Amino acid sequence: MLDNLKALNIKNPIWLSVSEAAKLGGVKDKTIRRALKADSGLKFKVINNRYQIELASLISYLQRNTKLKNKLMDFGLGQYWPRPTTIRSKTEA
Repeated sequence: MLDNLKALNIKNPIWLSVSEAAKLGGVKDKTIRRALKADSGLKFKVINNRYQIELASLISYLQRNTKLKNKLMDFGLGQYWPRPTTIRSKTEA
């Protein structure tokens, strides 16, 4: 699913500040700053000494690690869409 996101050529990407990226991801600012410093694949640009992070690369980064994925789902954007429910068959009940 995320491979398609990397292949897309987005015409108007959404750029987020470090604090906005942290809020959307359900993590702290320090986590995002560490990722920027570690060359983790986040696409960013610097404007007036401020980082601007591309939303698509942020989502890809947060999906790489189980711990970050859980934070995204529990405290970030993921809390706003329902979790898939497991359907039990008659043989399980």
